[in-house]
Amino acid sequence: MTVTTMERQATINDAIMVFKPRIAVAIMLSAIGGIAVADGPSPGFVPLSLLSIAVFLAAGSAGAFNQWIEHDLDARMKRTANRPFVTGQFKAGAGWLAVIVGLLAGAVLLAGIATNWWAALYTFLGAFTYGVIYTMWLKRRSWTNIVIGGLAGSFAVLAGAAAVNPAIGTAGLLLTLVLFLWTPPHFWSLAMVSSEDYERAGVPMLPVVAGNRLCAWVILAHTAALSLISLVPVFYGMGLVYFGGALIGGALFTWTSVALVRHPDRGHALKNFFASLLQLCLLLGAAIADRAIGVLG
Repeated sequence: MTVTTMERQATINDAIMVFKPRIAVAIMLSAIGGIAVADGPSPGFVPLSLLSIAVFLAAGSAGAFNQWIEHDLDARMKRTANRPFVTGQFKAGAGWLAVIVGLLAGAVLLAGIATNWWAALYTFLGAFTYGVIYTMWLKRRSWTNIVIGGLAGSFAVLAGAAAVNPAIGTAGLLLTLVLFLWTPPHFWSLAMVSSEDYERAGVPMLPVVAGNRLCAWVILAHTAALSLISLVPVFYGMGLVYFGGALIGGALFTWTSVALVRHPDRGHALKNFFASLLQLCLLLGAAIADRAIGVLG
């Protein structure tokens, strides 16, 4: 039986999606944001570009490990039932695990050679947090799973900041805290949309454990805190472009979170989920643009 071009392309697309490229891009942008707010001389465009690629690859390996080890859980949820390890397109065997581990090892080595070994350590810890601590240890056991799992994005910021200055300045630490606070409300909003899925699968996400109303209040608390903290780096070297992005993004995310408290339903949860993505893009984009303007100016 011959494999058609469309079938081959579908297989390639499935293989790419195993590595969760959209999440990997967000993690990579977090690392670039850490570079942008770091205080110190730049090691150069090439080393920082290689670090960004390394963080992307490490995040991809963690995403693939998540799908590899969770194919039984994914099969019980509508949102994930069509993933390749569930459908049988790929077999979750030792071969895939070797690829995943090899990719992570290569990414960490690339980060260390391109910049320094502190950046490499944070790159590894980000992938380890998502793949092992969140996926293996906490996801099926505790509603705090995504709270601790949020450190994956925080470590990406630390990797970027450490590539410029291993000491990591105040602005870098503040952005790290913002990413730590951002991940839970982002994911809890999605969990509210898919709460029936998580309940059926036995995953103790906060909306399942505490209900939508309490979850909405916790989301608002996180959103308000991260929005305020995201403004503080202005006092540590960031300029008006950064301030504008942080202010607008934080205001939008807070506004939709308030609406979610008033109407804790799936529709408002989905709007809040998209607002969280917009807030992150505005924040990181403004940080990168602010640093670029400073360099060019």
